Amino acid sequence: MVSIPAFTNRQLFDQFKHHPYTEKRKKQYYRWVTSGFLHGSWVHLGINMYVFHEFGRHVEYWYKGMFGPTMGAILFLVMYLLTIILADTPTYFKHQDNPNYSAIGASGGVSGILFAFILFMPWSMLGLFFVVPIPAIVFGVLYLWYESWSAKNSRDNIGHDAHFWGAVAGVVITIIYRPTIFIDFISKLTNDFPFG
Repeated sequence: MVSIPAFTNRQLFDQFKHHPYTEKRKKQYYRWVTSGFLHGSWVHLGINMYVFHEFGRHVEYWYKGMFGPTMGAILFLVMYLLTIILADTPTYFKHQDNPNYSAIGASGGVSGILFAFILFMPWSMLGLFFVVPIPAIVFGVLYLWYESWSAKNSRDNIGHDAHFWGAVAGVVITIIYRPTIFIDFISKLTNDFPFG
């Protein structure tokens, strides 16, 4: 509803994108949310929505199981939106005096959903590059390492900071909702270890 019209409406795109320089000077902090509903291409939109659907349905199911159908759905939505905001926050402080920096995409929020999934199912198998099976917890560690390294070293115009902090935010928010989830996660890591 937002991404597709913005593909051809530059004014809408520029008004909603994450642009720390403008946010600081015009107090347009709404961009921390709206930027998560913009994408640069059909491929960008398609990948984010595919990952969101594949992992989000499981996370929403678990939320509803823990908190009831209505409250679970609300908390899921709040977690997703908060994760988008928290994913944009570090780049706001990093680039608030850089008029050339901007960012778009749901990747920060989607990373939060993916890592909430890993919190619930650390030993489930994920497809690295959609092909190579790898345990979710291993994927998560590699993902955080890669995004941290890329945020410092890469010049590929991808929001690696947002990916990293979105992933962290998804885990932290889920644990804040129900702290015993962390204990369950540690238990699954040690007791459900599939290789020993």
